[in-house]
Amino acid sequence: MKITMNKKAETRTLREGFDEFIRYSKVKNLSEYSITYYQNCFISFAKFVEEESFLSDITLDTVQSYILYQKDENISPNGINANIRGIRSYLYYCMRLGYLNEFKIEVIKAEKKVKEVYTDNELKLLLKKPNVKTCSFTEYKHWVITNYALSTGNRLSTILNIKISDLDIENSYVTLKKTKNKKQQIVPLSSTMTSILIEYLSYRNGENDDYLFCNVFGNKLENRTLQKGIARYNQARGVMKTSMHLYRHTFAKKYLQAGGNIFQLQRLLGHSSLEIVKEYVNLFSEDLKENYDRFNPLEQVIQKKDHIKLR
Repeated sequence: MKITMNKKAETRTLREGFDEFIRYSKVKNLSEYSITYYQNCFISFAKFVEEESFLSDITLDTVQSYILYQKDENISPNGINANIRGIRSYLYYCMRLGYLNEFKIEVIKAEKKVKEVYTDNELKLLLKKPNVKTCSFTEYKHWVITNYALSTGNRLSTILNIKISDLDIENSYVTLKKTKNKKQQIVPLSSTMTSILIEYLSYRNGENDDYLFCNVFGNKLENRTLQKGIARYNQARGVMKTSMHLYRHTFAKKYLQAGGNIFQLQRLLGHSSLEIVKEYVNLFSEDLKENYDRFNPLEQVIQKKDHIKLR
């Protein structure tokens, strides 16, 4: 059923519609990250289309002209698509309510970015344990977080919201209550990570309801504080890559290299579909060939001595 434009919406401005969209997004309990993303996309769009413009004046030609405007501003194809996806969510909301006539908004063709990862040499530097008798609690905590991020592939926001009570040390599990898709996950902890956490908790000395990774006052770490702390930690060890999110990429790559299947990886990373996991497979395809014979079923069954020799 095609929705036609609501006559009462003819005087609704772009800003008024967006404010309503943000209220709707908050009612849906979207994350602060998503809200901020939509707001930034709107700011970009409003530089091209005045906030006081009428929603009813927005057409496919408007969006296409906005894309060309961004190209003139030398915004990368991936950056353009990020803006388009955000503003598309807002405009599709308006279309559903009849605030403007329906039309399809498509992103432009853009090359997939190669997902950067930490190299083995960099990981050796980052995972070297500091002397707990002489180092600060902050350095030790960053070492533990580095191990945890590599071991689990958890997102930064998820890591920051883990509480001590979420750990099941005896059975080596952690319950993730703060996830991007808002679905709780129970994921395993490796034996090494479990041992590291047991030691860490002996220094952390927190209550069950306290956050696992805290600041020097025992309170919850802020996103920006941890990002800056990890950047200093990495650089002090001679590693110029400083992104926490690279541990997630590194986890995915090494998991696949070791023969892990994509369905398990999807669950561990908390993706709702296989699409992003497939991206990892495509991007790391050359690296996955490294151990291919080792994990290939045919190579496992047929030994070299069983190969047929041609005359």
